[in-house]
Amino acid sequence: MKKICFHLAHPAHYHLFKNIIKALQVNNNVLGTYNDKDVLKYLLENDKEYKFRFEKIDSLRKSKSILSLSSEFIQKEFGLYKVLKIEKPDLIVGTSIIIAHIGKLLGIKSIIVNEDDFDVVYNSVRIGYPFANNILAPACCRTLHFEGKSITYNGYHELAYLTPKFFQPNPNNIIELTSDTVSKYFIIRFSALAAHHDVGKSGISSEIAEKIISLLSQYGRVYISSEKDLPKRFAKYRISIDPIKIHDALNFSCLYIGDSQTMAAEAAVLGVPSIRFNDFVGKLSYLEELEHKYGLTYGIKTSEPEKLFQKIDELLSMPNLKEEWQKRRMKMLSEKIDVTAFMVWFIENYPKSVKVMKENPVETQKRFM
Repeated sequence: MKKICFHLAHPAHYHLFKNIIKALQVNNNVLGTYNDKDVLKYLLENDKEYKFRFEKIDSLRKSKSILSLSSEFIQKEFGLYKVLKIEKPDLIVGTSIIIAHIGKLLGIKSIIVNEDDFDVVYNSVRIGYPFANNILAPACCRTLHFEGKSITYNGYHELAYLTPKFFQPNPNNIIELTSDTVSKYFIIRFSALAAHHDVGKSGISSEIAEKIISLLSQYGRVYISSEKDLPKRFAKYRISIDPIKIHDALNFSCLYIGDSQTMAAEAAVLGVPSIRFNDFVGKLSYLEELEHKYGLTYGIKTSEPEKLFQKIDELLSMPNLKEEWQKRRMKMLSEKIDVTAFMVWFIENYPKSVKVMKENPVETQKRFM
């Protein structure tokens, strides 16, 4: 029996790992740590389908400055160090580079699970990846000079929790979002863009948001999901739904527009038309693949707002929009592996699984189709 620690730094990581952890708990001792980010604590405490043992890593950010980010980073490392020194797991898994630092310090093997191209998050990569034992990333990602310790697979993070195997949307979970008179609705997402790799990046401004709302309101209701405080004039649009049900809300929406990469990808793998509007457009391979290979999402740069409005009009004018996107979704799913099953196998059989994947990646992954 292995003792495995998972570190969660964002609500999306809870969703990424929840089914993996549940499967690993059968034959292993699984524990975890987490940063109190957005609704992550709420999900861990209130999602009745999953019962995990997690300990909070305290940290405090006073501002978005580099100094404040650095201070927060050090606090997180110290918090994780204190937990792992006591627990002494055999392996630690997560998306944050702090697991590589603390793992190296304490002699614990670490696996970083990453979805971004290494050159896009290079500040993290250069100070974290040299200390990791291995990195798991989608096959479409650019892994730079870390190919030797990178294991790539044919899938995306979002496929670990939003495939038909794990997610069956329930219309009863979104009753508060619809009514007898209005059944169509749209979701706009504002990301805080406060992570270290977001410095200098922008997304949807208040002025552009007003235009989007004006366009969408002609067709149905508009709901806003936001990591940051909303201006008073947008408060009436804030989505009031249990965070545990947010993927039901996304699934039944007619269109997603936002500056969040993760939610755009989630919409795409659910077969919901999505538009991402931020400064990362054209830089992230998994979203570029979802856009250009499967036609499930669209990326528009912040320098081209008129293209955004044109794309909204174009999509809302398409007949059988939902049906067409579901066809595209099924094509994508047919070509990807069961990411959860693959990661469970990889972690449970680590480090032997590294050798197997290095020697025969294609045949190995066929087992998970």
